[in-house]
Amino acid sequence: MKVKNILVSQPEPADLEKSPYGELIKRFNLKIDFCKFIKVEGISAKEFRRAKGTFNGHTAIIMTSRHAVDHFFRMAKEMRFEIPDALKYFCMSESTAYYLQKYVQYRKRKIFYGKQNFVDLLEVIKKHEEETFLLPASDIHKQSMFNLLDAEKIKYSKAVIYKTVASNLSHIDIKKYDMMIFFSPAGIQSLKNNFPEYSQGEKLIAAFGKTTANAVKQAGLKLNIPAPTQSAPSMSMAIEEFLTELLKENRRNGRK
Repeated sequence: MKVKNILVSQPEPADLEKSPYGELIKRFNLKIDFCKFIKVEGISAKEFRRAKGTFNGHTAIIMTSRHAVDHFFRMAKEMRFEIPDALKYFCMSESTAYYLQKYVQYRKRKIFYGKQNFVDLLEVIKKHEEETFLLPASDIHKQSMFNLLDAEKIKYSKAVIYKTVASNLSHIDIKKYDMMIFFSPAGIQSLKNNFPEYSQGEKLIAAFGKTTANAVKQAGLKLNIPAPTQSAPSMSMAIEEFLTELLKENRRNGRK
């Protein structure tokens, strides 16, 4: 088996040469292409109202990503909702908090943030349990966030204001890739939507996370490279491990 062409279902890193993928390209003489298999689209104010969604009655908002920030302010504008000056912002990370400057005067708002994950942010939220929170979300979201809020009896409302949809991949020659790398169940769904007749055969599939791994199996495909693992906490490290072993095997069998 030889691996020369790899497709990563994400955008190309800003500096590919200095990224872990750049190292893989040099070490294993690979051709790696990057392509977003999914994209985020806003839900219209009409759809939101039809689902009985509202921004009214909340004193704080939980921002889990830049997408959440962008679509909250877009929706507020569409609905002509006047955002209260006293609204408190709780952000997943410091970078998300600073991104708010695109829409609000940072120093004039009450903004809080966690370290990098929702568990850290929850510790901050618990110190403000008297607030009523709004949580903007995608149609595909981690249920674990809501389970954590429920367990702590936090008062909140979920607002689905954007959705994840499949990108148009008609420009891709999917058959030429020896390996494809996925990071979400939505990426697997996009593969099925764009290439309903796709047959894996001897091709390799790598997947990051348990939910993505389950999506691979549910789609009738074989998962060859799971991540994270104890020895490979990142996707690039899992690929490196696999290719290193493959190289050794090919040499043992007299293949270059």
